[in-house]
Amino acid sequence: MLPEELRGNPTAAAFEDIAVTGTLAYGELTVEVAPSSILEALGRAKNQLGFERLSTVTGVDRYPAEPRFEVVYHLQAIRRREWLRLKARLSGENPEIESAFSVYRSADWYERETFDLFGIRFLHHPDLRRIMLPDDWPGHPLRKDYPVTGERY
Repeated sequence: MLPEELRGNPTAAAFEDIAVTGTLAYGELTVEVAPSSILEALGRAKNQLGFERLSTVTGVDRYPAEPRFEVVYHLQAIRRREWLRLKARLSGENPEIESAFSVYRSADWYERETFDLFGIRFLHHPDLRRIMLPDDWPGHPLRKDYPVTGERY
């Protein structure tokens, strides 16, 4: 449910039926949606609102809070010079969400990096494997509970 101050915003209105919450800060709209609605939200952003560029997909670890993870998508409408941030929160128990690759091809390597460093799985991704660390690397180093003792194995 969007807050009252966003009800007149035309971009926010496109997500009113699927938004969990939303904020507007520094001229940039952030809309949080349920993980099950992420492809619908990304499709609306691209096809109805003209956010033709996906510039980032990343994760945030809120450990020990639950839901533990956020997946954050930064979108841009280049000609209008508008930015939109979409977020979805995931449980720490089984962090997975549909891949944005079917809507934005540029999600490919961003999702691989987020998987590699946070361990968030992107369902139906065409090639979800590590992109930065060796295949045998244990764990995911950007998780807040990852050991920082210097011992990897």
